[in-house]
Amino acid sequence: MLERENFREYAHKVADKMADYLENVEEYDVLSKVKPRQIFDELPLSAPKEGESMDVILKDFDDIILKGMTHWQHPQFFGYFPANSSPASVLGEMLTATLGAQCMIWQTSPAAAELEEKTMIWLGEWCGLPKDWHGVIQDTASAGTLCSILTAREKATNFQSNTKGLAFFDEKFRTYCSDQTHSSIDKAVRIAGIGSDNLIKIKTDSSFSIDINAFEEQVKKDIQEGCTPLWAVANLGTTSSTAFDNVTEMAKICKKYGIWLHIDAAYAGTVAILPEKRYLFEGIEEGDSYVFNPHKWMFVNFDCSVYYVKDKGALIRTFEILPEYLKTGFESKVNNYRDWGVALGRRFRALKLWFVMRNFGLDGIQEKLRLHLSLTDYFTQKIITHSDFELITNPEVGLVCFRYFDANKSDEELEKINTQILKSLNETGKVFLSHTKLNDKYVLRLSIGQTYVEKKHIDGFWELLLSVSSEQLSIEKTL
Repeated sequence: MLERENFREYAHKVADKMADYLENVEEYDVLSKVKPRQIFDELPLSAPKEGESMDVILKDFDDIILKGMTHWQHPQFFGYFPANSSPASVLGEMLTATLGAQCMIWQTSPAAAELEEKTMIWLGEWCGLPKDWHGVIQDTASAGTLCSILTAREKATNFQSNTKGLAFFDEKFRTYCSDQTHSSIDKAVRIAGIGSDNLIKIKTDSSFSIDINAFEEQVKKDIQEGCTPLWAVANLGTTSSTAFDNVTEMAKICKKYGIWLHIDAAYAGTVAILPEKRYLFEGIEEGDSYVFNPHKWMFVNFDCSVYYVKDKGALIRTFEILPEYLKTGFESKVNNYRDWGVALGRRFRALKLWFVMRNFGLDGIQEKLRLHLSLTDYFTQKIITHSDFELITNPEVGLVCFRYFDANKSDEELEKINTQILKSLNETGKVFLSHTKLNDKYVLRLSIGQTYVEKKHIDGFWELLLSVSSEQLSIEKTL
C-alpha cells in the first residue's frame, strides 16, 4: 500500500507522466483502435488479494489503459463538442483530489461554499448575465435541467407535489421544446414524473430554431384540452447544429401563459464571454433558469456545469431537507449548496474553475475563443468554395455541419458515401468526427474548440478529407 511517506516520490512520477502526455498527445491515435472487450479481457479475472506496487500499477496504465482511451484533448478531436481541459484546470483538480473534501454544506468546507458563490458572480459578469440571478455548480447540464423542471413543478403545485405526489393533483402538465432539443430534456421530464408523452416537441424552421407560431398554437391547444402548460426549453446552441431559438419571443409566450422558461446553452454559453457574440443571447434575462458547461468550451475539466436561477428561494424550497444531523446554526448566513440541487454530496468543483479564470484571465479566454471562431470561418470558406462539398448550416459558433454533395445523387446515395467518408476518416487515427441528421440528411459535424487546436490542424484535416473523399469516390465509380 502506498503510504504518505512514499507519496511524494510517486506524485512526481505521475506529474511527469501527466506532463509527458500533454506534450505528446498528438502522437496518439485520436480514436482508440481496441476491439470490444479487449481491455476487459486483458485485466485479471479477480482483484488482487495482496497489494501491488505503484510501479506495477503505473506500468499497466501505460500498457493497457492508454491504448483504450479516446484522446479528447487531442487538437484534432473534432467530434461531438469539445471537452477541453487546460493545465491550470488539471492542477486545480489535483488539489481537489488531495483535499478530499465533501462540500455539502458551508461548515464542511467554508472556502468551497464561498469560492463557489464568488466564481458564479465572476462568471455571470463575464457572460453578461442578469445581476439578480444566482448561480450554483452542478455536475452536468442534465442535472441543471432536472433542477429546473422540478422547481417549476413545485411552484405550479404550491410546493406540495414533493409531499403529496403528482397523483394528488388534477392538472395534466405539459412541457415544450423544439424537435432539435437534447435528450436530457426527455430524461428530465420522465424523472420529474411529468411523463414523456407530455413533452411536446415543436417543429423547427429552416434554421432549425423553434417555430414560434407553432409553439404558441400548441400551448393554446393544450389549454383548450384541459392541460396545464408548465415548462418550456429554449435552446441556445442545439446539439446537432448549434441552432439558436428566439428567446425573446419564447419568453413573451411563456409569460403570457405562466410557463417556466429554461434556457439550455450547454455548449454555446461560453461564447457569451465575447461581447461581439452577445447578440445570440438576447432576451435571456426573461428566462427563469439557465445552464451552460464551462467543461465544454472554457478549458475547465469535466465535470463543471453552471446553473443560474432568477428565484433562488424556489430552488432551495424545492430541494431543502434539514435533518438534525445537518443543522449548524449558520443556515441564514451562508449558502448550503446541498439545497441547490439533487445531490447531497458535492465535489469542490469551484477550485478548478477559479484556477482557470485567474490563470487565463478574461483576455486569455476571449483570445482562445476568437481563435476557434476564426478557424471555424476558415474551414467554412473551404467548404463553400469546393465543388464536392455542401455547407448545411451557417456556423454561429465553433461547429461546421457539412457533407459531400453531388447533385446527381440521391440523399440515400449521399448518405452511403458520407457514412463511409466518416468511417474512413476516423479509422486513420489522425482525427475524430461525429455525425448527425438534419432534415433527414446525413451530415458530418466538425467541432472546433480544443485547447491546442491551430490552423495547421485544420489544414491537416482538410488534406485528409480531400484524400479520403477522393478515394471513396474512386471506389464508388468501380462499383
